Amino acid sequence: MDSEIKEEIPVHEEFILCCGVETQVLKCGPWTDLINNQSGTRPKLLIFIIPGNPGFSAMYVPFAKALYSATKRRFPVWIISHAGHALAPRGKKILKSSEDPNAEEIKDIYGVCGQVEHKLAFLRTQVPKEMKLVVIGHSIGSYFSLEILKHAPELPQAPGVGDGKGSLACCSPWSRKESDTTERLN
Repeated sequence: MDSEIKEEIPVHEEFILCCGVETQVLKCGPWTDLINNQSGTRPKLLIFIIPGNPGFSAMYVPFAKALYSATKRRFPVWIISHAGHALAPRGKKILKSSEDPNAEEIKDIYGVCGQVEHKLAFLRTQVPKEMKLVVIGHSIGSYFSLEILKHAPELPQAPGVGDGKGSLACCSPWSRKESDTTERLN
């Protein structure tokens, strides 16, 4: 497994304006635009990582690469920053997308409830409705994952994780053996 992780795994950094806030998204794998990719090679599942505080996304890249390798490079692994926790470097293009209709109603985007709404807005605007999700949260990211499940049951969830009907995976990448997490995905 270590030799697989050492081979070059593409990680693409984007900054997207989500709910009016610059948001860093690190995308592991060749898929950077799932909405506009209608080809037969588009994956059917996305692994989505929500960090804990302080929300430093780059800290999760080794874990994302390990997941990507462990799933035989079949599924993209994306890591999202928290709203207000990452600023685009000077000169870096910030992508704009159609906003979630509820995004303008977020009164406290930097609070706990606002952060949940931020992640929901991202998923609704950047991930195809039919794409299955495995959401992995670390620390407060686990709480956000549970809130996403509660507030957006319409989001397609990957089967075989949890209750058998599909659920979001909420675990810390450091509190379990790597094989425990990847075993659930295979």
